Amino acid sequence: MSDSDVTDLRGREFERADMTGARFTTVSLKGATFRACELHQVVMRGVEMVDATIDGDIHGLVINGVDVAPLVEAELDRRHPDRPKFRTTSPEGFREAWGLNERLWESTVARARRLPPEMLHASVDGEWSFIQTLRHLAFATESWVGRCILGDPSPWHPLSLPWDQMGPRPGVPHDRDARPSLDEALAVRLEAMAMMRRVVDGLTDEQLDRRTEPLVGPGWPDEGETFPVRECLLVVLNAEWWHRMYAERDLAVLEEGD
Repeated sequence: MSDSDVTDLRGREFERADMTGARFTTVSLKGATFRACELHQVVMRGVEMVDATIDGDIHGLVINGVDVAPLVEAELDRRHPDRPKFRTTSPEGFREAWGLNERLWESTVARARRLPPEMLHASVDGEWSFIQTLRHLAFATESWVGRCILGDPSPWHPLSLPWDQMGPRPGVPHDRDARPSLDEALAVRLEAMAMMRRVVDGLTDEQLDRRTEPLVGPGWPDEGETFPVRECLLVVLNAEWWHRMYAERDLAVLEEGD
């Protein structure tokens, strides 16, 4: 494309935009960043994709006629033999996965402590800082275990952090700019982890197969919703696995700059 025959939108930012059904024809997306975007049923034809990076929840991704999502999942399991344990279906499997998760995070936190405290507030490539990650995982456990499974309508600590794209909700904290120390963030995080530990320690097959009671009051998930207990616990395990992977990735970058 020549500069004379295109609309110049370079550097523009589109946030909270609904582009459902949009068409992009002869469009340059060099260097573009898509963060927290919904790409369901997207069709790309005749595209050139070179040096692209995709991180996300991927199902049914067909590239040149090949569904690559199962290949990606198999490769991730090969690289990380403990990963399948985070997709467990039994009470004992949940206990094993949570024990493993506790040990993995102990190692990650110990790695973080070796950095100067200020660096734990640093963002790498626009991602959450290490301390923000701890705060978000507390929020996830409080929401899916405290609110959904245990029925607490308002389980959140003031430092807990929802995902960035969630709009304000009554009673739900959302102070992205708070700067607690590592120990302060860990206190919130460990309290939420202990709640998960209590649930999995007493977990039975019957409990796993139950649905939660309809949620009461404003918050997240939404009032009136109900979920299988198994699904709630798997959401937490999935968040724990991926956010630790992201944290380890970003800590490696921070260590290089230390």
